[in-house]
Amino acid sequence: MSYCLNTRCSKPENSHDGKFCLSCGSKLLLKERYRAVKPIGQGGFGRTFLAVDEDKPSKPRCVIKQFYPQAQGTNTVQKAVELFNLEAVQLDELGKHPQIPELLAYFTQDDRQYLVQEFIDGQNLAQELVQKGAFNETQIRQLLHDLLSVLQFCHAKQVIHRDIKPENIILRSQDNKLVLVDFGASKSVSSEAINQTGTSIGSPEYVAPEQMRGRAIFASDIYSLGATCIRLLTERSPFDSYDINNDTWIWQQYLKTPVSHQLSQILNKMLESIPMRRYQTADAVLKDLNQNAPIATKPVTPTTPAVVAKTPSQIDLELEEMKTQFMVGGKPQKPITPTPNTQPSSNNPIDKELEELKAKYLGKGE
Repeated sequence: MSYCLNTRCSKPENSHDGKFCLSCGSKLLLKERYRAVKPIGQGGFGRTFLAVDEDKPSKPRCVIKQFYPQAQGTNTVQKAVELFNLEAVQLDELGKHPQIPELLAYFTQDDRQYLVQEFIDGQNLAQELVQKGAFNETQIRQLLHDLLSVLQFCHAKQVIHRDIKPENIILRSQDNKLVLVDFGASKSVSSEAINQTGTSIGSPEYVAPEQMRGRAIFASDIYSLGATCIRLLTERSPFDSYDINNDTWIWQQYLKTPVSHQLSQILNKMLESIPMRRYQTADAVLKDLNQNAPIATKPVTPTTPAVVAKTPSQIDLELEEMKTQFMVGGKPQKPITPTPNTQPSSNNPIDKELEELKAKYLGKGE
């Protein structure tokens, strides 16, 4: 099927090989090569379509983003224009990373702006959560490893994503790698602009406090990634995992499967509301994540053995420690007359007591 991109068309569905819309007469091909197949999303500033590139023999799938602002007000529309243009610029630079969609084209046709990018085949993590349930520690660790490396790349290019959430992370079918999408809210940081108040943007559930005030920093993305993790672990909105009365996160109470103390500490540091207490770089999170990482994904419940006999070597060590305490650590329990340059005789009272203790423990173990 071909889908007409004219926003006023009453019957946009057409045959798969048509050149013009049968209903309104508009061209069905963008730049004589990109054919929209079906709509897959719509927001306040545009529509998104699954498409094919007919200029290539294999006709690979791609994504068309059409700028179509529905918001009112000159300032709002102007900001939308800036963000749409910025997304094209960011993708052109960042799309060289294998886990960021590549920009294929950016142009204007019939007085509308279009952006064409690589299609990522797979489900986003919000869909995965609905279908498969809560994530476990192994999955969260893999997610962090995958996406922190992507953030390292973005931040090195002075780009803050500003809208990290499960819906903007796609699990790519071909290799099970996570791909970060939708750079429409991203922000390019310069030394002059880093301290200026900008636009408050992003999904409120996942947005860091400073970003809500229009002061997004690199650590804001780290906060959003942490909030995404607790959503996936608990199947609850981050809003519902925070106790506003006591100003503390309570997400551990809603875990579907246990996580290690180490991972809990890492996530809590990612979620610090005060930016300076939070991880400042993706590299710092990765360093802690790789340090003494537990092998098991669930805490091991210790079993209580019935009776375990101590080996003689263990008893010897303990008795030697007791002997040292008697001789050095305080007042000896019985008078001792040390003999210089000689080994303690078997008549030493402490030696006799220790031998009795040793026989007693060994007797129990037999």
